[in-house]
Amino acid sequence: MSLLGQKFLRHAAACMAWIGEKFEMWLNLVSSNRSIFILFRNFLRGNVVKPHSESENFLSFVGHVDRRVDLDKNIKPEDSRYHEALAVMAAKVSYENEAFVKKTVRDCWKMELLGYYNFWNDYQRKKTTEGFMFYDQESDTVVVAFRGTEVFDADAWSTDVDISWYELPQMGKIHGGFMKALGLVMSQGWPRNYEQNDDHPLAYYTIREKLKEVLTRNNETKFIMAGHSLGGALAVLFPAVLALHEETSLLQRLKGIYTFGQPRVGNEDFKSFMENQIDRHGFKYLRFVYCNDIVPRLPTDDDSTFLFKHFGTCLYYDSFYKAKVVPEEPQKNYISLLLGIPRLLNAFWELIRGFILQYIRGPDYREGWLLILVRFVGLALPGLAAHNPQDYVNATRLGRSGICKRPKDNSTS
Repeated sequence: MSLLGQKFLRHAAACMAWIGEKFEMWLNLVSSNRSIFILFRNFLRGNVVKPHSESENFLSFVGHVDRRVDLDKNIKPEDSRYHEALAVMAAKVSYENEAFVKKTVRDCWKMELLGYYNFWNDYQRKKTTEGFMFYDQESDTVVVAFRGTEVFDADAWSTDVDISWYELPQMGKIHGGFMKALGLVMSQGWPRNYEQNDDHPLAYYTIREKLKEVLTRNNETKFIMAGHSLGGALAVLFPAVLALHEETSLLQRLKGIYTFGQPRVGNEDFKSFMENQIDRHGFKYLRFVYCNDIVPRLPTDDDSTFLFKHFGTCLYYDSFYKAKVVPEEPQKNYISLLLGIPRLLNAFWELIRGFILQYIRGPDYREGWLLILVRFVGLALPGLAAHNPQDYVNATRLGRSGICKRPKDNSTS
């Protein structure tokens, strides 16, 4: 099934890219001219504002679903929620082009962009993995954010459905597609020292060396990892490979891993390996799960073929954005037909909530027409509609503060 899925995606890649390009261009054409009515008027007058796909104002599909880029001014650097709030915005912005990311980090967040990357996948023989790094002076923290799966990106979908195991005796079995996207070297695996081709930069080795360079500036500077969806999986695997290579000096500077809607990445042995690293090096790992999001429930952990396992601290948010710390998200495998009606009712509530939340919480929580359309899709596919970054941004801003202040603190406050 996995191989058939990858083969289908390879054949569909050009078509998906074409559809995505046209759809995003249309969204940006409308937004650049402020509305479809003004676009029509400008067309009649011959002065249509035409967007450029590489410009700093061009938004992806995800960007149009949630146009917010400002950090929450109510969450200060000394707040226990600061890094998770910064991480979720970095994870969301990672879906945008380089010019947009540069403008956001420099002009909006007033931080230093350290690099924007398009990484090589040695197995797909093309660049498939994207991310960026920046430095936050206020908290003296370097942030590494990986991009998740874009709707029309067949290469990223191929990574997701490549559920072959990649096994290492020290670590256990790990999702093969994620390992390849992080920089697994063809025929060599994970050599500790690897001389890269400048035209084919691999995510793990590039980021590792950049971190070593940046962290020498100040012995107190820490770094955090962030990502949504596929990006969250890569954010977890990066320190795992650091541990494999015994990069203790870097792991001691890792302050936290923050993932949003992250799928499972490894088996029971990998879970034990990572729990040992968390205990040994003392970094925080918070795994955010919003309501009925289907992606954190994949791949399943109740089948002898898969046996994927989550680990770390799970912060689960319901559709009222109320949070609680749980060992595992409810309905962890999402396969019960008996829960179909409650999920449908919840999706209907999320649709209604989209119209009223702005009046309760303010204009920052207004949902545009595209997100409302996604909510309508959620009536048929509630698990997919619940995966959008909008709800994860809302969760970090509206959820209870101080719910998890220390790596081992499972109490709420």
